[in-house]
Amino acid sequence: MNVVLASASPRREELLKLLISHFVISPAHVDETALGGEVPEQYVLRLAREKASAVELDGRLVIAADTTVTVDGLILGKPEDRTDARAMLKRLDGRDHWVHTAVAVRWQQQLLSRLVSTRVQFAALSDDLIEAYLDTDEPWDKAGGYGIQGFAGSFVERIEGSYSAVVGLPLLETRELLAEFHMMPEWPAN
Repeated sequence: MNVVLASASPRREELLKLLISHFVISPAHVDETALGGEVPEQYVLRLAREKASAVELDGRLVIAADTTVTVDGLILGKPEDRTDARAMLKRLDGRDHWVHTAVAVRWQQQLLSRLVSTRVQFAALSDDLIEAYLDTDEPWDKAGGYGIQGFAGSFVERIEGSYSAVVGLPLLETRELLAEFHMMPEWPAN
């Protein structure tokens, strides 16, 4: 079966390679503006489903995902600039927050999705540490302005939930969705 990953995220590509050795990448382009009154969990589920639906099937199975970071009910998307990224990291400084990731799989007439919510606790971050992090290329294309798989992993005091979901693709739920379409992982995948 031909598989499409509807994402340009190199992190999602790396994670999916743990389950499937051959797939093509075809990023989906959808409006990522939150709808009025939309809670973060609904937001990421809607976006993952819209991304899976935005890619032409041509007999292929499509996998899409979306991730958002929330603190105090506020959705922290990808930072627009250094000032925005700094504000996000200061908001997360020494606090816990939620990372919500939804994955959607579409094949033929079916579209299935799952939501994974993970609680992440940051240690206290000094202004110098935040500025040093902002000098790297890590914060710019990531929800909440950080990537747990990079240097920002050293900010994490505790995680309750799925590490792979925080990175951007929940492996357990993705494998389970693939199994619902009678597609099992390929071992070894690489």
